[in-house]
Order: sequence, then structure tokens, then C-alpha cells
Amino acid sequence: MDIIFLHEFKVDTLIGVYDWERVHPQKLILDLDIGLADQSASQSDSIQDTIHYGEVAQAITESMKTQHFFLLEAVAEFIAKMILEEFGAEWIRIKITKPGILPDAKQVGVIIERRKKER
Repeated sequence: MDIIFLHEFKVDTLIGVYDWERVHPQKLILDLDIGLADQSASQSDSIQDTIHYGEVAQAITESMKTQHFFLLEAVAEFIAKMILEEFGAEWIRIKITKPGILPDAKQVGVIIERRKKER
């Protein structure tokens, strides 16, 4: 399986359990590893045969402007579902970091992996 990745991709969204967290958008840092169904792009050298990481980045950025979440797990699940369904990925691993939220921790976050469901 070939993997496309976007690492240290920054997005802003309203997120948090506490009211004070949900006043202003917060920065999240995403690491995405996106598994491709085949190796067509390496043979064809065509963008049509791969997942366009620029379009993935744009879709995530735009969706985070209108979505509001309480938990990082919900953000990760939302993004995973979008990439699997809208971009046709076979597999995705997402790490989401919320920097600076705890005074004694540089980062906190979640990691999830999802696969396309068999039909």
C-alpha cells in the first residue's frame, strides 16, 4: 500500500469541553497518513490516479471553519470519515495534537486508524 502524508498540518476550530475553550477557535496540529488502494499513480504519473493532498488539506480547513467539537476523538473521526468516503482512501491514520492546553504537557492528543468498510 502506498501512503500519502500530511504532517504538522495546522487548522483552527472551535473545540473543547469547557465553555472557556469554546469562545475562540483553537489551533490543532494534524498528522495524516492516507493509504491508497493501488500504485496507479506511480505508473501513470497522473494526479487523477492518486489522492490530491492539496484538496485534502483544503477540505479539512474548510470543514473545520463550520464544525464544532467537544472532543479530539470526534474531530479525528469526522476527518477520517471524510477522507475515506470523499477521497476514496483505503486506510487512514490520524494523529491530532492540541498544543499548550495543559501547563505541564507540551502536547496532548489522540491517534486513530480507520479502514474503508467492505461493501
